[in-house]
Amino acid sequence: MNPRALFLICSVVAQAALVRVEVTERSAILDGRAFGTVGAYERLVGKAYFAVDPVAPANKDVVNLSLAPRNVMGLVEFYADFVIFAPVNPAKSNGTLLFEVSNRGRKGLLATFSRAQASNDPRTAAEFGDALLLQEGFTLAWLGWQFDVPREPPLMSVTVPVARKADGSPIQGVVRSDFVPDRSATSFSLGDRLFFPYKAIDGPATLTERSLANGPRRVIPPADWSFSEDRGAVRKASGFEAGKIYEVVYTSQDPSVVGLGMAGVRDFIAALKAGAAPAPLAALAPAVRRSIAFGSSQSGRFLRTFLYQGFNRDEHGRRVFDGVWAHVAGAGRGNFNHQFAQPSRDARPFFNFYYATDIFPFTDLRQADPITGLDDGLLLRAERDRVVPKIFYTNSAYEYYGRAASLMHTSPDGAREVPLAPNTRLYVIAGANHGPGSIPPAISPNTRNRNSGNDYQWILRGLLVAMQQWVANDTAPPPSVYPRVDRGELAPIDRVRFPKSIAPLPARIHDVYRLDFGPDFRTRGIVAFEPPKMGAPFRVLVPQVDADGNDIGGLKTPQVAVPLAAHTGWNLRHPAIGSPEELFSMVGSYFPFSTEKRSARYRTRAAYLEKIRAEARKMIANRYLLERDLPLVETLSATEWDFTSKQ
Repeated sequence: MNPRALFLICSVVAQAALVRVEVTERSAILDGRAFGTVGAYERLVGKAYFAVDPVAPANKDVVNLSLAPRNVMGLVEFYADFVIFAPVNPAKSNGTLLFEVSNRGRKGLLATFSRAQASNDPRTAAEFGDALLLQEGFTLAWLGWQFDVPREPPLMSVTVPVARKADGSPIQGVVRSDFVPDRSATSFSLGDRLFFPYKAIDGPATLTERSLANGPRRVIPPADWSFSEDRGAVRKASGFEAGKIYEVVYTSQDPSVVGLGMAGVRDFIAALKAGAAPAPLAALAPAVRRSIAFGSSQSGRFLRTFLYQGFNRDEHGRRVFDGVWAHVAGAGRGNFNHQFAQPSRDARPFFNFYYATDIFPFTDLRQADPITGLDDGLLLRAERDRVVPKIFYTNSAYEYYGRAASLMHTSPDGAREVPLAPNTRLYVIAGANHGPGSIPPAISPNTRNRNSGNDYQWILRGLLVAMQQWVANDTAPPPSVYPRVDRGELAPIDRVRFPKSIAPLPARIHDVYRLDFGPDFRTRGIVAFEPPKMGAPFRVLVPQVDADGNDIGGLKTPQVAVPLAAHTGWNLRHPAIGSPEELFSMVGSYFPFSTEKRSARYRTRAAYLEKIRAEARKMIANRYLLERDLPLVETLSATEWDFTSKQ
C-alpha cells in the first residue's frame, strides 16, 4: 500500500476512535407503538469497536495506555456492548441523546424516570412504565464501560487489553480486597461482590480482621487461611464472623487498562453527536444534536471523575456532554482509571473501606486543602478546555451520612459554605434514602428500622424536563436547594437534635480521611500503599432536624413538607448481621407519628390531603414537579395516611 494512503487511513481511524459497530438486533419497541407526537421507537443492540491513539493528547491520562498492545497502525483496540432506543423518525425527536452510565452493567433510566418496572432488557409495557422518556422525544443510549462485569447479557461490559511492561513481561502490583459478611461464611471473593477479581499470584499476602472502619487490625496467622485453587478467593476453615471487617492485601499481575471505559464513552458520544458514527448509527444524527449524561450512585461518581480527568473534551476539542447529571454520588469519585483499579469498589459507612473514592478535590471550583497543600477543583480541566457542561447534582439525605455530600459545598473543615460553579445546580432531597422510598415503607431483615418511605421520583421527573429545557433552550432551571452551614441546616453528628424519644442517633457516620496511596498515584495512577496511609479527617456534616426529626434544609417532597412521620437519611444494622451500632448502607428510616400527634396536627384525612395538594402546587409552580404527576402524589399521600392509621 502507498505509504501516504496508509498514513491517511491511520489518521482517519485515530481521529474517529469509534471505528466499527456490529448491530446484532434491530427491532420495534412495543410492536411499533406510537409515543405521542414522536411516533414509534426502535431498539438497536450490538457492539462498538474502538481504536485509540495512545500518544494523542486526549488519551494521555488513560493510565497504562502506552503499555497496552497495539495493532499494525499503532492503535489500541477495545470493544463494548451498546444499546440504543431511538425514534424511527429521528427528525421527530427532541434532539437530545439521554445517555445513562450503566451502574455495574445495568439499565435504570426507565425505572428512574418513567415509573417502569426495573429491567435490564426492557421488552414489556410494564418495563416502559408511563413512557415519559419516549413521549418527551429523548433518544436513550447505554454503553458498557466497566471491564470486570460478568459477561452475562443483558449486563453491559467493555473488553479492554492488559498492560505489560515495555519488554513484554507482566506488570505486578499490590491489590486489596475487603469483606464484611452479614452471615458467617468460610470464603469470600477477591473481587467486589460478583465482579471479576484480580487473582493472587505468589508474593506477600496478609489477611486481617477488625471491628471498626478505622480500628486496629488483627493479623490472622497464614496457617489459618489460604487462597482458593483458582487464586480468586480467600478461604478460612474456621469461618468469617458476621459484622467483622476482613481485609486481604496481596500481589497480583496483568492490570487491565481500566480507563479505556471512560475513553469509550467519550468517543461513542462524540461520534454520535458529530454524525460520524459508522452505519447504521450515523442516521441518528438529527436525534443527537445535544447530549445529557445521567449516572446514579457509582455512575454518578463516574461522571464526576469523567469531568475531573478531562474526558468531556473529545479529540477535536469539542464538548462531549452538554448536560451532566450525577445522582446520589455524594462528594465521591471512583476507581475508574488507575493501575489495578476496581471500578465497582465504592466507599460506604461499613462496606468497602478507604478505596480511591472519597479523595480531594470534592468541589467543582478550585479549593485549597490547608493540611496537604493540594489546590484543585473538579472542573478545572473542563474550564481550561472550555467544555464545561450544565450540571445537576442530586443527593438524598443519606448521602450526607453515607457519602460525605457536605464536602461538595463546604470548606474542608466544614466551617463555611463555598460557592457552586455558575453552571451547577445542587438539589438535596430531605429525609430520603439513596433511592426513592415507597409506602408502605419497606421492612428489611438487615436494618433496625423501616426504610424511609419518602418517594422522590416525582422530583427527578420534574428536573429532567428542566435539564432538557436548559440544554436545548438555555432556559434557567429551578434554583439549587440544599442544606447550608450558614443557615444552621448542617451540623456534626453529635450536634444533631434528633428527638431521643424516637430513636438513638448513629454514633458514627461515613468519615473521610486524607488518604495517601503513594507518590505516583495522582500523577501516574500507580498505587504503592495498600491500605493507604491515613491522614487527618475532613469534617463531614449531616442535616440538622426540626422537633419532628425531619430535616430543616433541602428540597422537601409533599410527604416531608406535610409529614406523617420522621423521615431520616440514616438507618442502623440489625443485630442479626453483626455490628448493630454501625450505619446500614443506602437507606434511611421511617418513624410514624402517634395517632394523637397526627390528629392534633391535621384533624382529618381531607384536611391533610388539602395541605399535600397545596405543597405539590408550589412544587409545580417552581418546576420541581410535573403537573401530570399531581394525581399520583395525592394517591401516594392518601395511602400513607391509611397506612399510618393502622400503626
